[in-house]
Amino acid sequence: MKILAIGRNYADHIAELKNEVPDEPVIFFKPDTAILRNNEPFYYPEYSQDIHHEVELILRIGREGKNIDRKFAHKYYDAIGLGIDFTARDLQAKAKAKGLPWTLAKGFNGSAPVSEFLPLDQFENLQDINFKLDVNGATRQQGNSKMMLNNFDDIIAYISRFITLKKGDIIFTGTPEGVGPVQIGDRLEGYVEDKKLLDFEIK
Repeated sequence: MKILAIGRNYADHIAELKNEVPDEPVIFFKPDTAILRNNEPFYYPEYSQDIHHEVELILRIGREGKNIDRKFAHKYYDAIGLGIDFTARDLQAKAKAKGLPWTLAKGFNGSAPVSEFLPLDQFENLQDINFKLDVNGATRQQGNSKMMLNNFDDIIAYISRFITLKKGDIIFTGTPEGVGPVQIGDRLEGYVEDKKLLDFEIK
């Protein structure tokens, strides 16, 4: 199982980080050791002083495929959930300043809390899914799948040109604006529509 993630997929988030709008989807990996399940707590690592939350809709791949035509892409994911792409912003900034990969800033242990998955038939319109993240009871991030620069089918088709997707793979689809730091003691609650899917603490 692998975790693939899309960077810079919401215009307002691109603007808040003062990045350029990419011509094609930006793809990066997280290892399977990044996953946190069942609302386990996130333990703040000693090698960073600036961990940021990035809430995202996530896709679960339901069948193997490569070079998938966009019109068939919807057949390759079978459920949607919610995830946090924790990012060590200080490590990322250091790597970016030197033009180096930022794998450690995204792929460290526990950097990918994931929720349970909801079957696709629970959604009326995959192009209109609301989601949000509350920190200590206050909403920090709100998004909707219609705000994506590249939608679910675009993402599946693009990735599969280069990387074979396999059953059980998870795709993080990008984060809306409002990313920010977390602190020890914070409580994070994530919602898809009105259903709470994430509820865990920073320790």
